[in-house]
Amino acid sequence: MRDKQQSAVYEAETLVRTMFDRADQRGTRSVEVLGSTITLPVERKFGSVESVQTYCKQVLALNWVGETWPRASVSVMVRARAGNTAAHYSNGTIAVPDDRDGRWALRELVVLHELAHHLGNPDSDEASHGPEFVDRYLTLVDEIIGPEAAFVLRAMFLAGGVRTD
Repeated sequence: MRDKQQSAVYEAETLVRTMFDRADQRGTRSVEVLGSTITLPVERKFGSVESVQTYCKQVLALNWVGETWPRASVSVMVRARAGNTAAHYSNGTIAVPDDRDGRWALRELVVLHELAHHLGNPDSDEASHGPEFVDRYLTLVDEIIGPEAAFVLRAMFLAGGVRTD
């Protein structure tokens, strides 16, 4: 199935990651989005592939995650990825760049994106970045990072034409 939303999803995520990065740099967590002032929660950053692996295991072990998505019972493996421009999910494995230039991917928003892929039904014909994926991703962000982060992400998705339902 063609992945019509992939570039729009990535563009929206880049904007949101930039908002979080600038909030960290400025030392203020407040941002204005669609006329609302939002205080961004803290986004976890990881120091290694091993710490991403531990985080993924902990997320998949959350009761509500297991009750919501049956695939939470399937372990995910995290490995280092060659190159530094993208993280990737395939067949139960999340690959994240971990060299100096790829450290941007060792962050909660990126890891939750890849976990949203993992939690999808591998036997369905849903598009990789289709509405079902977007819904899983927004739910993870809302429940784990916080509703403010999910609001900002949803707003950027909608502004970019990403279908969320």
